[in-house]
Amino acid sequence: MPAPILHLGATVMCSHAGTALPTSPFPRVMVSKQPVVTIAVPYTVAGCALASGSSPPCVTGQFIVGAARVKAGGVPVATLMSSSICTPTGSPLMPIAAQPRVLAT
Repeated sequence: MPAPILHLGATVMCSHAGTALPTSPFPRVMVSKQPVVTIAVPYTVAGCALASGSSPPCVTGQFIVGAARVKAGGVPVATLMSSSICTPTGSPLMPIAAQPRVLAT
């Protein structure tokens, strides 16, 4: 199923409403004038709501499954429908919004 490709400006959060940002997007492929994100790029998470509780907060996140047919530098790009996991909680990253023009399957 086609889904929008994630880029540097995409809104991604942990499942506890923490803001997630890619550490190093792929600079050679651009969508909406911003570099795309591949599944090889880890995300840093800030503001995870678990930080105030007894459980450890989400610190990093990583997309596990990306596009099957679209790659950047030989690595699948992350899409709005990609599967992911946060460390140390094991909860997923949640892509909320991305550019709407370029889709990948």
